[in-house]
Amino acid sequence: MSELGARIRGLRSQKEWTLDSAAKATGLARSTLSKIENGQMSPTYDALLKLARGFAVDISELFEPHAPEPDNAAGSGRRSITRAAQGQALATPVYQHQLLCNDLSNKLMTPFRSTVTARAFADFADWDRHEGEELLYVLQGEVELFTEFYEPERLAVGDCAYLDSRMGHRVISRSVEDAQVLWVHAPKPGGSRAPDGVQSFAARPGDRIASQPGASPPAP
Repeated sequence: MSELGARIRGLRSQKEWTLDSAAKATGLARSTLSKIENGQMSPTYDALLKLARGFAVDISELFEPHAPEPDNAAGSGRRSITRAAQGQALATPVYQHQLLCNDLSNKLMTPFRSTVTARAFADFADWDRHEGEELLYVLQGEVELFTEFYEPERLAVGDCAYLDSRMGHRVISRSVEDAQVLWVHAPKPGGSRAPDGVQSFAARPGDRIASQPGASPPAP
C-alpha cells in the first residue's frame, strides 16, 4: 500500500465509512477508491480534488496530517519553501507532478511543477476538468494545449495560458524531451461547477474557436 493509499484509508476509517460510503461522498467509483487505497492506481489531480472535497480536508492533507490552524491563518504571515526536486510526488499516466509548498493547508492556490509525459491526445482517457481557474506556464520544452472549445495551441518556453478549469483540457509534450510546466490552480471559493462547464465561459473577438464546440479534436 502506498503512503497516499494508507492516508486515504485512514481518513475513511476515521469517518467509519465503507468504500461505498466514501464513493458516494467523493464521486469516485468504489473500484477506483479500492485501487488507490491499495496502491494499484495513482489518482489524477481531478481525483485528488474529489477526494479532498469528499473527506472535507485540504488537498495537502491527503498526503500527511496537518496540525489544526487558526481561522485567521491565511492572513497571519504564513510562508512555505520547497527546494528543487523536493515537492510531493504524484505520478499519473500522463503527468509526473510535484506538488509545491504542500506543508500548508487552506491555500488559495495549489501550485505544482509537472513533467508532461503524454505524447498524444489519445493518451488521455477523458478531458481534465474541475472547478476554478488555472495558469499553465512552460518552463522547458514545448507543449500542445487542447481545450474543449478552442483550437489546439502550441506553447514554448516562457509562453503561458490561463483558463477556466471547468472547460475540458489536456496537455501533451511536443518537444524531443518531456516538457516541464508550472501549473497554478485556484478553486473558486463557494463556487460550483456549471452544467457542462460552459455557463461562465465567453470567447473574445479574435479567439480561435473549435469548429465543433464540445467535440473532441482529432488525435494528432
